[in-house]
This record gives sequence, C-alpha cells and structure tokens, in this order.
Amino acid sequence: MIQIETTPNPDSLKFLSEKTLSNVGTEEFKKEKVDEIKIPFIKDLLNFKGVELILLSEKFLSVKKTKDVSWDQLKPMVISHLNDYFEKNNAPILIDGKKTQPNSNNDNETVNKIIEVLDTKIRPAVARDGGDIKFISFENGVVKVQLQGSCSGCPSSLMTLKQGVQNLLKHYVKEVNSVEAIK
Repeated sequence: MIQIETTPNPDSLKFLSEKTLSNVGTEEFKKEKVDEIKIPFIKDLLNFKGVELILLSEKFLSVKKTKDVSWDQLKPMVISHLNDYFEKNNAPILIDGKKTQPNSNNDNETVNKIIEVLDTKIRPAVARDGGDIKFISFENGVVKVQLQGSCSGCPSSLMTLKQGVQNLLKHYVKEVNSVEAIK
C-alpha cells in the first residue's frame, strides 16, 4: 500500500511504501539526466509529463513536479507505477549503485563529526519532509551541502539551511562557521 504525505515544498510529494524501494541509501535522479539513467522504473517515471526530479530512499519516493501539471493528474500515475512495479518484482527498485555520502576526507576528524551530525540529527528530519542532505565538502569553516528531493528548490529550504542545519552544525562542531548549499 502506498501512502502520500505532503512536504513543505508544494511542488513535491512523498510516496511511502511498506516495501523496500532502495537498499543502498538515498539517490536523486533528475529529468535533465534521464538519458544516463539505467533503471527502467526511474527512467519511466521521469518521462511522465511534469516530473522533474525523483528522490529514492529506503521506504519512500519523493517526486518533484513542474508547475504546469497538477497533483490530481500526477498522483494516480505515480501510485499506479509503484504498484505495477511491485506486482511484477520482489526486489527493491535500487539494489546497487553509489552511496549518497562520499567518503573523501573521512580521515579528517572534523569532517567525520560533520557527517555524523548530518546523519544522526539532520538527515532524519529532512527525510520526513521527503528530502535528503548530502555532504559535499568542508573548507575554511564552511560546510558545503547539497539539498535533494523535496528540499531542492523548496521555498523554505534557505531558512532550513541557515536556522536548522547551520545552527546544529555550529553547536556540535565548533570548527563550523557557516553552511552553504550547492546546486
């Protein structure tokens, strides 16, 4: 059974599944890179009119749409696509691929602390809103992250980044001065 939750981003919905959708973590897929995608389920979903981004996580799928299509049109199509997949397959949609969190600089104690705070304190909250946050780098006191899924392009993402993510990271990791989102 698929349940639907709204997100703070009006152009994004979260589709929750009882079945595992991904066993390799969270991955984001964009319409502009559809030709590079090898997973038929994702490719088909991105080819639906109005779908511009998909975030696939263990138990949910976030879909971000364009303004020219309504959720009344798109919602049944996404649910039907998910149900159809699981009628024909027992395996998760994403069963191999790269992990979301890069392991570069993991020997750096500060980077390890930043990633730990992101994983334990921030990612679960962001996931509840149908998104994800990906650590990119840490240099000269500045943490660079990438907001994914529902968070990408959300009207409240800048406030979340500055008041939530930045404040938490500064509290737990004294070396952090600020947080910036990259596209």
